[in-house]
Amino acid sequence: MSPDELNKLMADSAKDAVVTAADEFDIVLDHSPASVALVDDVLLRFVKRYHDLALEDEAVFTICNIFGAYVGEILKTQLDGQWIYDQSNPKAPAVFLQVGENTYAFAGICYERLVNDTQISVFSYYQQALAKHSRRH
Repeated sequence: MSPDELNKLMADSAKDAVVTAADEFDIVLDHSPASVALVDDVLLRFVKRYHDLALEDEAVFTICNIFGAYVGEILKTQLDGQWIYDQSNPKAPAVFLQVGENTYAFAGICYERLVNDTQISVFSYYQQALAKHSRRH
């Protein structure tokens, strides 16, 4: 996948997150840094709405990827990051946002909140990444 294709995929995925949040929960994601906090709410609402129904792996994958892309796109703009497509595990390729020497797995942190631990905060992860790089500028 070329860098341009990956950038388009992630931008389109972020747009899908905006539509999904509005359609499912009437939550407006406006691409502002403050809206990242709402992603935590959206993921919790998925847990509450579908807790009796095991979300299929494909649904979980999609939810985590679109909301991870949404948060990543905001940080990418703020810190001039770039998307990296990691194929080191051919059975589970992954996308990370690279900022300087650091990479951030926003889909992974969304997965942790959605599936494993609702105390994990996507917004906190985002703030930590932002703070780490803001000190350097």
